[in-house]
Amino acid sequence: MKPKKVGILTAGGLAPCLSSAIGGLIERYTEIDPSIEILCYINGYKGLLLGDSIKVDAKMRQQAHLLHLYGGSPIGNSRVKLTNVKDCVKRGLVKEGQDPQKVAADQLVKDGVDVLHTIGGDDTNTAAADLAKFLKENNYELTVIGLPKTIDNDVYPIRQSLGAWTAAEEGAKFFKNVVGECGANPRMLIIHEVMGRNCGWLTAATAAKYREMLNRGEYADGLGLTKARRDVHAVFIPEMEIDIAKEAKRLKEVMDKNDCVNIFISEGAGVKTIVAEMEAKGEEVPRDAFGHVKLDAVNPGKWFGKQFAEMIGAEKVMVQKSGYFARAAAANADDLRLIKSCTDLAVECAMKREGGVIGHDENNGNILRACEFERIKGGKPFDTTQAWFVDLLKQIGQA
Repeated sequence: MKPKKVGILTAGGLAPCLSSAIGGLIERYTEIDPSIEILCYINGYKGLLLGDSIKVDAKMRQQAHLLHLYGGSPIGNSRVKLTNVKDCVKRGLVKEGQDPQKVAADQLVKDGVDVLHTIGGDDTNTAAADLAKFLKENNYELTVIGLPKTIDNDVYPIRQSLGAWTAAEEGAKFFKNVVGECGANPRMLIIHEVMGRNCGWLTAATAAKYREMLNRGEYADGLGLTKARRDVHAVFIPEMEIDIAKEAKRLKEVMDKNDCVNIFISEGAGVKTIVAEMEAKGEEVPRDAFGHVKLDAVNPGKWFGKQFAEMIGAEKVMVQKSGYFARAAAANADDLRLIKSCTDLAVECAMKREGGVIGHDENNGNILRACEFERIKGGKPFDTTQAWFVDLLKQIGQA
């Protein structure tokens, strides 16, 4: 039975697909059956709990194509875990004694929503999975359909998360300018910190994309404009064991030769070591509602800079983070094609009232389908044995 009204929300951190995914869903519903009403919840699950939403009218439908030109989320995001009752009460999203999942379910019923589209990463979609389970167990006639957003590209069993390709490309553009700082000071150490809590895919892909750009350039070696000075000299990701002493010895030789060193690191690289150091000193480790370490407070880039600076004889250390530049970008051509295919299928599944998370299922021949919610989880590690990554490490002398 086709839905009479659908709801859309985005949640978690930003990614270069949210705006386009919202636009894609609105466009497809309008193409197939404009009689189906569309409701957008403001600021993710927070808006759902508070009943804060906007109805998509005819003019908004006509303007939906404009959302493909922008990044961010026009309807707003928030980080809310529906099963974390204490946090929801503390933030004033529900009252003491209320179950956030029931509050959310009842709000959907009150709004007349038949299908809820959640656009987010592993936290958002595990929250959607919890909600879908609650709805089923409590006989609510509602369907939840997720779209996989995360620039980390680390959701099981989804082959490629929406927005990740764009984030890698934008991170490469970011560093193309930052690397010019290699001549700002003798013996310069530049650390490019890339988003990626548990998975190094984005850091690796950003480094590879940047080196593609680098290889297309022309250089004037005699004037100091060399490819070697602008290259990536090391890539550190959570999946790799880092022998700091060994790497320092190699990178000191790079520094002596080029008068600079450029390192790409994942924001999650070395976090276990940093947290252990903080706890040993009796320092509190700040965490979010999902229990994740707040990486901006831990500051892995600064930690790596401190570790390497003295050992490689750096006179100046600069840490630059491309995350907010990359994650708020508009989707590139590759992601737009992926988003289009996923939003079209999401609407098709809505018409059949088939729930799940839309993506290419790695355990089912990489077929684009609605993957069952119980199979969705985050923390999928990057496969460091992939040929392109092995070649990257060899080319920069790290392998």
